[in-house]
Amino acid sequence: MTRYSRTAAVAGAVVAGVLLAVPGASAVARDGGLWGAATIAPGREGIVEVAGVPEGAEGGTLTLTVPRGTRVTGTPLDTSGHRGSVAADGRSAAYTVTGGESGRDGVFPFVLAVPAHAVPGTRLRDCSLRLTDAQGVPRAVGRCAVTVGLASPVLTRPLSGVPLAARPEISGTAHPGAQVTVRDKDDQEACATTAAPDGTWSCTPGTGLAAGANRLQAVAALKGVSAMSEQIDIVVAEEAGAGRQ
Repeated sequence: MTRYSRTAAVAGAVVAGVLLAVPGASAVARDGGLWGAATIAPGREGIVEVAGVPEGAEGGTLTLTVPRGTRVTGTPLDTSGHRGSVAADGRSAAYTVTGGESGRDGVFPFVLAVPAHAVPGTRLRDCSLRLTDAQGVPRAVGRCAVTVGLASPVLTRPLSGVPLAARPEISGTAHPGAQVTVRDKDDQEACATTAAPDGTWSCTPGTGLAAGANRLQAVAALKGVSAMSEQIDIVVAEEAGAGRQ
């Protein structure tokens, strides 16, 4: 189980490329600002963690307004002293501090859903944060950076456990137009190509893979964002050739 509720654990399990901690967030918090960020693949959910809520904010309310086209689907903080709520239209959500603490480790998580048609690499606009006190008077404002990530590529061939030739055809699926690079267990490039408009791709190593056990993983990149496939274990037959030196 994660540090949040089961809702967040389920969301995190299906999301690739979620940015849970943002370099510089603590520095912004010390300056009295609010800050949060996430990179979320199209059609997926991810967690925006908001930092910068000051201590002693009891009775205050932290509100996140999400970029147009996205929806906030959950407020998974599971500690006592906080009450989370999501607006009916999904455009905003809020935590009200009912106790003396300010989030778990000073962080308030919100679950956001990005539409399936979102373009990878796009920085979504108009994500904002606001903290008001018990009387509704604004105490702090800030922003959140939501970037459309890239869905993980998939390796469909070769099949794990089947003895292979030194230069097997490697294929799979990825976001259309993504640059796909296949790397071996030593992080050496085996082959590279570009995903077709239907998302399929295939490539063959230019230099034979060394005989014996190996591991392959595909990395997709597009417009400044990237994602990795699961690794597959392979075995190159001894008689397949000398392979790489």
